[in-house]
Amino acid sequence: MTAGDLLTLEELGRLRRTSAVRGAALVLHAWGTIAGAIALYLLWPSAWSLGLMVVVVGSRQLGLVVLMHEAAHWLLFPGLRPNTWIGAWLCAAPMGQDLRAYRRRHHLHHRLTQQPDDPDLALSAGLPVSLARLAASLVGDLIGLTALRRALAWRPGPDGLAATWRRLRAPLIANLALAAALTAGGGPALYLLAWVLPRVTWYRALARVRDIAEHGLVPGAHDPLRSARSIGAGLVARALLAPYHVNYHLEHHLLLFVPCWRLPAAHRLLLAKGYGPRMERAPGYGAVLAQATGRR
Repeated sequence: MTAGDLLTLEELGRLRRTSAVRGAALVLHAWGTIAGAIALYLLWPSAWSLGLMVVVVGSRQLGLVVLMHEAAHWLLFPGLRPNTWIGAWLCAAPMGQDLRAYRRRHHLHHRLTQQPDDPDLALSAGLPVSLARLAASLVGDLIGLTALRRALAWRPGPDGLAATWRRLRAPLIANLALAAALTAGGGPALYLLAWVLPRVTWYRALARVRDIAEHGLVPGAHDPLRSARSIGAGLVARALLAPYHVNYHLEHHLLLFVPCWRLPAAHRLLLAKGYGPRMERAPGYGAVLAQATGRR
């Protein structure tokens, strides 16, 4: 099944248009929200403002990963150069990612979705699990245990130290710049509180939920309409769990060339054409987690 089997050429032409203004607005929104949460904590330091900062920054860190994903598909901006530079330095590197390496791996995921050689298959494997096990995993995420385990298990890539250094160079530079800016703005502990703490706690829990929601227990490795999931998301879910329309994951797999901000329109078009009953959909993230724990 191809995109042309689902929608007309006119519809596809409308959906595939990218926008420099939209792309810039998304990147500015992510960083502006992060800056606002940090400023609030600096102005009114308390346990409450610290907790709010961790939640907001961690959620927008997921947003940066979503925008990195857009850039990996050349969809964040028109043209190769802005996707490469802005995607690499303002989205991927602050999150410890190398855009080129991510792009190679991610495109392989699209070619082999839910097949044995899918590099992302392990992210949603082993489901369903008990409610107690999922809760324990999420608690481990939220207290930083998962991040610690991943850090201790880290090893250089099989392609050698030189290639590993090339992948780590941009993330190190970006995080040193972040550390310098935050230290100048609020003292030496601010980088740890405002960036590292959300990254190793709240973000890790969100990443787990996202992995489960997008491909966990989907029934159709060879049915494009059922090899990924589209998840309903209200205002709170969009703010905390599904930034920048990442909940429309099935639509993304079906229409790889559609920028994230046009995915809601793609979703409506697919439903209007009668594909809804054949699509793998969930009414919300709670429903997906219930399914993942065998309660549905």
